[in-house]
Amino acid sequence: MRKTVLMAVMLCASTVAMAQDEIKTILKSKAYDEALSLVKTNLSKLTDEDKAKAYNKLVDLSMEKVNKEQNIINANQMAEQLKQGKVEAYDTLGFYNAIYNALNDGIEADKYDQLPNAKGKVKPKFHTSNQNRLYNLRVYLINAGQEAAQAERNADVLKYWGTYVTSADANLFKDMENKQPDQYLGQVASFSARFAIQAQDFKLADKYLDVAMRDTAEYKEALNLKFYVAQQQLKTKEDSLNYINQLKEYYAKDTNNDMIFGTLANMYGNMSMKAEAEQLIENKLSADPNNVTALSLKGQNAMNASKWDDAIGLYKKVVSLDDKNIIILTYLGFCINSKAAEISGDVTTQKNLYKESVDYLEKARSLDPNREKANWSYPLYQCYYVLYGGNDARTKELENMIK
Repeated sequence: MRKTVLMAVMLCASTVAMAQDEIKTILKSKAYDEALSLVKTNLSKLTDEDKAKAYNKLVDLSMEKVNKEQNIINANQMAEQLKQGKVEAYDTLGFYNAIYNALNDGIEADKYDQLPNAKGKVKPKFHTSNQNRLYNLRVYLINAGQEAAQAERNADVLKYWGTYVTSADANLFKDMENKQPDQYLGQVASFSARFAIQAQDFKLADKYLDVAMRDTAEYKEALNLKFYVAQQQLKTKEDSLNYINQLKEYYAKDTNNDMIFGTLANMYGNMSMKAEAEQLIENKLSADPNNVTALSLKGQNAMNASKWDDAIGLYKKVVSLDDKNIIILTYLGFCINSKAAEISGDVTTQKNLYKESVDYLEKARSLDPNREKANWSYPLYQCYYVLYGGNDARTKELENMIK
C-alpha cells in the first residue's frame, strides 16, 4: 500500500515538473507562431496561473511586432510633417494582425488571470498592464476593416471589426480607469452585422446588432436589420411564434415604433392570426387615428376581402396624410378600378370612377416612373383602355409596358 502511495506521489510530482518545463519553454519563445503552437499543444497540462503566463507571453510577442511597426509609422508621420527624412515602408498587414492577436490573447490571458490561485485568492498579475497597452490599439482595427472591405476581403472585415466590437465588452477593459466612451462602437457593430448577413452568419449578425442597438444613432436601422435577421431564420411554426413573442416584447417597450407595429401585424397575417392582427390595428388607431401604417394595413385587409368602398375610404385618408406614398396610390387606383369593374348598366358612373383612378395612378407613375416600388402600369392601362380605347397612343404605350 505504501509503495502504491509513493508511486502516485512521484507520478504527480513528475507531471508538475513536466508542466513547469512546458511553461518555461513557452516563456523562452522568440517568435509568435512558435509560442502559439506550444500553447495549443500543452494548454491542458498547464495550471490556470501558467495559462495566464502563456497567453500573456503571446501578447508580449505580438506587442514586439506592434511596437516595431508603430515606430516606423510615427517616424513617417514626423518626416511628412517636417518635410525631412525618409518615409519607410512598413508591414501594414502584419501590424494589424499583431494587434488582432494581442487583443484576443490578452482577453484570454485575463480569463485565467482572474481565477483564484492555490490559496483561493484572486490576484491578477497582468490585468492592469494589458489594459493600458491594449485598449487604445483597438482603434487601428477600424482602419484594418476598412482596408479589408475595400479589397473585398470580407472574412478579414469580420475578423478585424468583429474583434473591435467584441473586445469593447471584454472583462479585461470593464474596470479600466478613465476609459473614454467608444464613439465608433455602434457604427462599426452595425457595419459588422451587414457583413455577417452577407456571409449568411445570422447568429453573428444578431450578436453585433445587439451592440449597435445600444447606440441611439444606430438603433432604428439596427432594429430593422435585427428583424430581418430573425425572419431569415424562421424554419418552423414554433420559430414564427417565438418571433411574434419577441416582437410583442419590443412593441410593449416602444408602442410608438411603427416599424415594430407593422412587422408584428404582418407576422400575425402570415400566421393566419386574423383576430390578433385586427385587434392590434384597432388598438393603434384608437390611440392614433391618423397613423398611416395602421390605416394602410386596415385598408389592405379590406382590399384583400374585396371590400372596395372600405379600402378606398381608408386609402384616401392615407393619401390625405401622405400624398407621395406610391404603394398606396397604386392600391387606391386598383381598388377604384375593381369597384368600377363590378358596375354594370351605368357607363357614366363607371367611367367617372376610372377618371378618378387615373389621377392617383398617374401620380404614382410620376413618383415612380421605373416601377421600382409599385407596379402601377396594369391598373393605369385598364383606365386608359376604358376611357380612350385600345388604339389610343397612351393605351398602346402601356400595353407595350405590361407585355
